[in-house]
Amino acid sequence: MPDLLMKEVEALMTMEFAEKVKVISAKLIGGGCINHAMKLDTNRGQYFLKWNSNCAPDLFVREAEGLNELSKASEDCLKIPKVICAKEVDDSPGFLVQEYLQTGINNGKTDEMLGRGLANMHNYENSQFGFFETNYCGATVQNNLWKKNWADFFVENRLRFLVHLIEEKGLFSSGELKLFDKLFDKLPSLLPQKSKAVLIHGDLWSGNYMNTSDGPALIDPAVYYADREMEFSILTMFGGFSNRFFQAYNEINPLEPDWQERNRLYQLYHILNHYYLFGGTYGQQALSISKRFI
Repeated sequence: MPDLLMKEVEALMTMEFAEKVKVISAKLIGGGCINHAMKLDTNRGQYFLKWNSNCAPDLFVREAEGLNELSKASEDCLKIPKVICAKEVDDSPGFLVQEYLQTGINNGKTDEMLGRGLANMHNYENSQFGFFETNYCGATVQNNLWKKNWADFFVENRLRFLVHLIEEKGLFSSGELKLFDKLFDKLPSLLPQKSKAVLIHGDLWSGNYMNTSDGPALIDPAVYYADREMEFSILTMFGGFSNRFFQAYNEINPLEPDWQERNRLYQLYHILNHYYLFGGTYGQQALSISKRFI
């Protein structure tokens, strides 16, 4: 880790704790595909640090806000790492320091705990759909401007917003863009009319939760207030969640019997995001979903 970054980390942690913090050692660990990550040993204990200079300037500040909001919604039902401090990218890298989570094992009850915890978290409501700040799903900006209607938010803030970003890259033809417009016109009739705005993690795939010594923990959020069915879009795209997880969720907060009929529609957002970030066959998948529903 660069010396300047180390000094800035120590300075912000010192401000947070109101006493001198000194990093004794730092060890590189896996931090995902976007950021660098380290385990810090300090005179105050162990912490997790991730940093980057080649990202949106406010990426880590927005992530810190998301973790803090998840903490309010989760209380004792899920483990959310405590945020220590965060810094924007300027002349030096941005970073996030948070509680270090000790890895645990799946003791046979972890899936149940995760399902019940998520079900309880999805009872944390807001009067509108969106979030207090624009944030990010991976490296992609999320338009979180508040809307009172779920279909309006999903169409305008999620799908149309992302299709426009893809259009700016020239990745869709004019005919393909018209296909999406047809879907957007039809979508309000395909979505629930009485959705509740509840807090979701927003990017909950198997790589964004972990087993810890304190139970299942949620990490790397892309939070906003949404219809809770949106949570299950990326959760079901790549697998990794057992039948017991779903059973436990439904014991606390049963999903509508027809939720899976809408799941592919909600997956369209994440498929478009993957196309925007990585290209490849995700574009054809997105077009196929649109043709299916118009």
